Amino acid sequence: MAALTAYQGGLTVQPSEPSYRVQPHNIEAEAALLGAILIHNEAFDRVSDFLEPQHFSEDLHGRIYDVMRTLIRAGKVATPITLKGFLPDTDLGGLTVPQYLVRLAADATTIINAGDYGRTIYEASIRRNLITIGEDIVNRAYDAPADDTPRQQIEEAERHLYKLAETGRYEGGFQTFNNALKIAVDMAAAAYKRDGNLSGVATGLADLDQKMGGLQKSDLIIIAGRPGMGKTALATNIAYNIAKAYRGGKSENGDRVALDGGMVGFFSLEMSAEQLATRVLAEQSGVASYKIRRGDISETEFVQLTEAAHEMSRIPLFIDQTGGISIAQLTARARRLKRQHGLDLLVVDYLQLLSGSAKKGENRVQELTEITTGLKALAKELEVPVIALSQLSRQVESRDDKRPQLSDLRESGSIEQDADVVMFVYREEYYVNMKKPPEGTEEFLKWQQDMDKVHGKAEVIIGKQRHGPTGTVELQFEAELTRFGNLIKAGYYPDTI
Repeated sequence: MAALTAYQGGLTVQPSEPSYRVQPHNIEAEAALLGAILIHNEAFDRVSDFLEPQHFSEDLHGRIYDVMRTLIRAGKVATPITLKGFLPDTDLGGLTVPQYLVRLAADATTIINAGDYGRTIYEASIRRNLITIGEDIVNRAYDAPADDTPRQQIEEAERHLYKLAETGRYEGGFQTFNNALKIAVDMAAAAYKRDGNLSGVATGLADLDQKMGGLQKSDLIIIAGRPGMGKTALATNIAYNIAKAYRGGKSENGDRVALDGGMVGFFSLEMSAEQLATRVLAEQSGVASYKIRRGDISETEFVQLTEAAHEMSRIPLFIDQTGGISIAQLTARARRLKRQHGLDLLVVDYLQLLSGSAKKGENRVQELTEITTGLKALAKELEVPVIALSQLSRQVESRDDKRPQLSDLRESGSIEQDADVVMFVYREEYYVNMKKPPEGTEEFLKWQQDMDKVHGKAEVIIGKQRHGPTGTVELQFEAELTRFGNLIKAGYYPDTI
């Protein structure tokens, strides 16, 4: 065992046996920081937002820091005199704790380096935690139970590493307005150079892009709707348009960047990858999906299918069809996709099919809050827009006007709270079609007129948008092909040569 002895301004570790490696630590930096805080309590402000008692390698130092923190935050003075009543009086190789506190204060001369000392202590703590995680990985791999798969072990390791990376980071805090202004100008310059002059990733739907400025990095975008409205079709169309438009390049530091479009990850929790591919194939080829499933196609349509499939095979769209995964598993797989292939858009179909860390039978509202919070955190971490589909409650059907509202979001207010954008898909045609009367009647003629007004039209209602206006965008919808497109408005004529 290593022996602790008092030495000059701090405790020093003297290994009794040199046969093993000592974990990363810096006793001198710990002592210097504590001394600086003892003589100038203002030094605490330089480390208080990231340094915790558990980051100290020496337990006594951690306890001293904790007591000082408590006193300072209570508006009291932290000195050797005020601290000694809160600490155990143990023997430190000839020194008592009160004497040791006096020595720490006496050997400290300045608070200038307090921030650097704090970062040194924090980084040594991170390395110790990395060693612990590594040892746990090795031990678990050696003694894994039969039902503990390697994939589960990898995901658990990634979860621990992510938690470690996100806890107590000291890179954050205030930045100058000038720095924030430079980022904003750079974003505007990039938008100016990009096709369509958008600050975000273009969806391929012009009116929607004009309303939103494209899909913004780090945004959580909710697409909600009742069954049959086409929310999956809209998400699929956007995902394919972005992947198809992908044009890559290199940044100044050599990293991959998307000059246009982007790499897309699609979590299809409800449909299989084949079903999703069939939808996209129908949309791109112009051959109805029911014909593709039945094989009821002509020779011309088969040529259309093969040409579309050849074109589609080259796009960077990645599909994960695993059902019933947890938010932790989804997060781990999204990180892996970005690391291995790159990622510019993530789609989750749909929100209510994800699970949280809670056990079955526990509060579903809390679980959904964990899921939406996790998706928003993932969007910020990976710096990509995340589109998550959501169901709506049945109360929509009880109203005369069945256009959805924010209050219709199912199960939890956290969806509205965590989302940067909430969009509802609404098709009047769906409800009018359900009221079809017998042919030949007067009601049928009236119904047919109503149907002609709404046929092939869809509304995307933007109910919430942090960066821009709310409102409604009209789109064209081809039900047979599950395809959304730009709606040609009355009075509009394309340019002619």
